[in-house]
Amino acid sequence: MRLDLLAALSGVLISLQTRANGELSHLLNNGLEAALVSFGSGLIIILIITPFNSHIKEGIANLKYAVVRKEIAKWKLLAGALGGSFVAIQTQVVPLIGVAIYSVASIAGQTAMSLIVDRIGLTGGGKKPISVRRISAAALTVLAVLVSVLDRINANDVSKLAVIGGCVAGALVGFRSALNGEINEHSQQSFTTSLLNFISGTAFLLTLMVVGILIGKVHLTALPTGPWWIYTGGVLGVVYIAFISTIVQHLGVLTFTLFSVGGQLLSSLIIDLVSPTNGVNVSAYLVTGIVMTYLGVIAGGVSSSRVQKPKRL
Repeated sequence: MRLDLLAALSGVLISLQTRANGELSHLLNNGLEAALVSFGSGLIIILIITPFNSHIKEGIANLKYAVVRKEIAKWKLLAGALGGSFVAIQTQVVPLIGVAIYSVASIAGQTAMSLIVDRIGLTGGGKKPISVRRISAAALTVLAVLVSVLDRINANDVSKLAVIGGCVAGALVGFRSALNGEINEHSQQSFTTSLLNFISGTAFLLTLMVVGILIGKVHLTALPTGPWWIYTGGVLGVVYIAFISTIVQHLGVLTFTLFSVGGQLLSSLIIDLVSPTNGVNVSAYLVTGIVMTYLGVIAGGVSSSRVQKPKRL
């Protein structure tokens, strides 16, 4: 399958995960616990897979070799902590503004960060120039956020902060995507990269949870019995990280972001129409913002001329 189609599918996965984690957070009334459940379940899934997958073990050996030879800095292996932060923000924000507006806001942050990490060359695929076309695509995507929330400008401060939080979450995931691309270049196995992400991400969230409990700011809540789909965030995350760690080093973070935007926004719009978060409505401004984001994809000139076949999972 072409990498551009896989990038679009990854966008669909992230919007489904966003809805699942947001609903779990709403039912628990505890965003941090919801994030830990999501990341923790993903870790359990990949730990079950690991003993039966020789490729994951091979990837671990490759990473150890790369660290010993100082081909990759140790701190970059903690990319999963950024993923944990992303999910923690996601679970707090989605119940307030819905999947679609959150998606547009996070895409703006991710697109802006993508320009920076592509220019620095953090993906492992080399530095990529910041052309006028790429800047235009990123600017149009950011402008789409403003249009999407025009009818919420006079909303309460909580909603405004939630939109800002969505932008911050997007920036975090853009940086994480870049680090995962470099990790995957050395591991040569995308599920190894996923394993590493879930270990560090779960450890980060568990630390936050323990600290929160000790200082009396966080209280554990009994997990709800359903619906079943609120617990799919972990497995969706496993597949998503495996996708992006393979794709991003070939497409670059910005190009990957622009392709994934289509799948993410279309599916998030459908989710908010079919199964909306309480109090969330799909407005003409939001639809206009989504159309503008698609134009950003076109403006990005996402060429598939240099797309390669994905590495084996």
